[in-house]
Amino acid sequence: MRSISVLGATGSIGASTLDLIRREPDKWRVVALTANGNAAGLARLAIEFRAEIAVVADENSLPDLREALAGSGIVASGGAAALVEAATRPADITVAAIVGCAGLAPTMAAIEQGRSVALANKEALVAAGEVMTAAVARSGATLLPTDSEHNAIFQCLAGNSYDHVRSITLTASGGPFLDWTMDQLHAATPAQAIKHPNWDMGAKISVDSATMFNKGLELIEAHHLFPVGLDRLKIIVHPQSVIHSMVEYRDGSTLAQLGPSDMRVPIASCLAWPQRMDTPLAPLDLAAIGELTFRAPDEERFPATRLCRLAAEAGGAAPAVLNAANEVAVAAFLAGKLPFTRIAVVVEQVLARYAPPPPVSLADVMAVDAAARAEARSVLELATK
Repeated sequence: MRSISVLGATGSIGASTLDLIRREPDKWRVVALTANGNAAGLARLAIEFRAEIAVVADENSLPDLREALAGSGIVASGGAAALVEAATRPADITVAAIVGCAGLAPTMAAIEQGRSVALANKEALVAAGEVMTAAVARSGATLLPTDSEHNAIFQCLAGNSYDHVRSITLTASGGPFLDWTMDQLHAATPAQAIKHPNWDMGAKISVDSATMFNKGLELIEAHHLFPVGLDRLKIIVHPQSVIHSMVEYRDGSTLAQLGPSDMRVPIASCLAWPQRMDTPLAPLDLAAIGELTFRAPDEERFPATRLCRLAAEAGGAAPAVLNAANEVAVAAFLAGKLPFTRIAVVVEQVLARYAPPPPVSLADVMAVDAAARAEARSVLELATK
């Protein structure tokens, strides 16, 4: 029996992880489950999986969590410090699936324990790449990428040296607006943006997919996970989302990982690594799919990938600034306060206005994040006057 903690248990990644565990309950012992403020949902999961501790990030939800867990023997806790404490509890693998920079400190705490961390929080490596990879090297932790693209690359690289890699290509679905005109994009609504054609994801990541920021952030993440150099990292649009990424080697061979558009595939890869485990998914039927198509990214209509590459090239604090500005801009769009096409404009303006020194600690990263958010809000205020 292996032990596991799931940070972000009530989100889409958490739900997919627990679905796999639910199918093999005799093989897993659940240590910690966390959520932001969904006390009722977290309590149900904690009771079902007999977790040792359940934690809500929002302390205002703690009384409801305690009431729901009364008599269960499960410890209920709340707040940012409690999230970090839960992440430090001994577990064979910790799934880090808290969305946004809220997941930085718990993810770092899990890494510092020197065990396996299945990383589903891309902002962790985007905002704190150098700090986090240094912590991995220091602690001896194993970082298992859970994003479908990075997990695909991880699988394609197995047993091979970076010296033999000619290029790494991340595939992008293109999102729901792939063929929309600029006029259509300007009028796009949040309801349209979160309706992804292939994947079932949360609102923020769905908007990021629509703007292509998701792919740009993944490029920055890949830069830290697979150190082959930015010039060897590519993006290609693949609307069917069957090939999840590819690695080309110096001899001309290209290895690709294919699979259903279901996050249980890369999650299962991480949970079972270095072995394999069953999933409930039907085998891939290429004959039924019929064809796989590809096209180059359009950085005129979707400038996000260009901005992300520029931030990666600048290094230092730039990726953290970009990530924070994007989160603020996406929130404004989802609230109906910003047109879809202005998300990238806000991010570009914040990058131009705020260039702090490179962060050397997690505290530095959090300070950069807070200042960049303030700058983004200032840009938004000017844009809406």
